[in-house]
Amino acid sequence: MNHLYGAALAGGLVGTIVMTTMQRAASEFGITRMDLPFLLGTSVSDRRRRAKVYGYIAHFILGLLFALGYAVIFDATGRSGWVIGLFLGAVHATFVATTLVTVILPIVHSRMGTPETAADEIALIEPPGFLMLNYGRSTFVVTLFAHMVYGAIIGWACANMS
Repeated sequence: MNHLYGAALAGGLVGTIVMTTMQRAASEFGITRMDLPFLLGTSVSDRRRRAKVYGYIAHFILGLLFALGYAVIFDATGRSGWVIGLFLGAVHATFVATTLVTVILPIVHSRMGTPETAADEIALIEPPGFLMLNYGRSTFVVTLFAHMVYGAIIGWACANMS
């Protein structure tokens, strides 16, 4: 395996731990109501504890896959570093907040409401809405900052470990 991709996986693991911790802390301190691992997990289980476990597993797998995506970009451009990673993290967060979580997740998540949910249907989970604003005004800012730190960690790891 190319050292760049190994470094990206190592950075992705650390970055995902840091990002998840930041998002969890923001939720615990009442800065946001979003719990992304819970949202992911409830797509496969209606049992809250199991959903959190499944969601954390999915979140870590996605964190590693996105880290490999960052490595592909670093490899293609021949450049890496924490500043480039920070920028990619900002792009990543914007994609998550405007497309992945707000458009795609409500479509594939059977327990999440959508703007089209009828009055006779029961949505167990509120949809995030544009920029995830349904989970609090600070949710996008927290998501943006956490993803920028995640990207900076991966960029640093790729520049210094490969």
